[in-house]
Amino acid sequence: MQRFKNILFFAHGADSVSSSLLRAARLAESNQARLTLVDVIEPVETPAEIMSNFNVELIDLLKDQRQQVLEQLVESINTDHSIIYTKVLQGLPFAEVIKFVQKGDYDLLIKEAEPPPGIGEKLFGSLDLHLLRKCPCPVLIDRAEVNEHYQHIIGAVDTDHDQEFAQQIIQLATSLAQRENASVDIISAWHLPGESMFRGGRFRLPSVELESMLRHQEQTHQNKLDKILEPFSLSVDDNNVQLVKGRPIDAINETAQKTSADIIVMGTVGRVGIPGLLIGNTAEEVLQTASCSVLAIKPAGFDTPVK
Repeated sequence: MQRFKNILFFAHGADSVSSSLLRAARLAESNQARLTLVDVIEPVETPAEIMSNFNVELIDLLKDQRQQVLEQLVESINTDHSIIYTKVLQGLPFAEVIKFVQKGDYDLLIKEAEPPPGIGEKLFGSLDLHLLRKCPCPVLIDRAEVNEHYQHIIGAVDTDHDQEFAQQIIQLATSLAQRENASVDIISAWHLPGESMFRGGRFRLPSVELESMLRHQEQTHQNKLDKILEPFSLSVDDNNVQLVKGRPIDAINETAQKTSADIIVMGTVGRVGIPGLLIGNTAEEVLQTASCSVLAIKPAGFDTPVK
C-alpha cells in the first residue's frame, strides 16, 4: 500500500472546517503522516494612516490574522493526529505554495476545488489548474460535495505512458480504495488513429482490412494493459477493468457518471524536462469537465517552471 508521509493542505482563505480539510486530516492520520496547513497573503500596500497610527505594515497584520485563523482550524479538527503545523506565506498564491512544496519535500498537496463564479459547477478555477499543471508532487483537488468517505474510485491509465508511471496510478487508486473501503475501476481507452479517414473518401480501406487493423490495435493495447495490471493480480477480463474504444476523455467521463465516482486518479503530461508545458489534452479536458475530485500525478523527471 502506498503511503503519503508529508501532506500539505492549502486553505486558501477558508475560515471554517471543510470536508476537504477533514479528509486531509484523516488521510494524514491513517498514513501516520505530517500535516501542514498553509495559506498565502498577496502583497498589499499599507495606507499611510495605518503606518502613521500603528507603525506597522498591513501585510504583517493580515498574516498574523490569517495565522490565528489557521490555528483555530487546527483546534477545531477532531483527530488523534498529535501535531498539525501551520504556515502563512506572502506572494503569488500558486507560486508560493509550489515553492513551499519543493522546500518542504511534500508528497501530496490537497486543496478544495473552487469553480470560477458564473461559469459552471463542473469547472476548476485557474488557481486549481495552476497547481495541477505545475506542482511537482501529486495534487488532490477535492470537491466538497462528494461523499465524506470515497465510495467509488476510478484509476485512468494511458498505456502510452511509461509502464512504471501507469502502475503508480493504479497503486494510488487501489491504496486509496483500501483506506476508504471503496470500490475501484481501472479504465483505459484505445483508438485507431485515422479511422474516420480510412472509412471513407480518398484513403478508404476495404472493411476487411480496416477491421483487421482495429483488432490489431485493440490487441496491442490489451497486451500493454495486461502487463501494467499484472503486479496487481488484475487483467482486462476482470469486471472492474474496462478497456474502452474511443476518446479517453469520453471513456473517463462516461465511467465516472455511470459509477457515480467520487474521485479520478490519473497521470498528467507525458512530456518531461520542459518547464511550464501543458499537462496534455486528456488530463486538461478531465480537469475542466470532472464533476468529482481529481488526484493528478506527474511522471518522473517532471520539471516545474516555479523555482
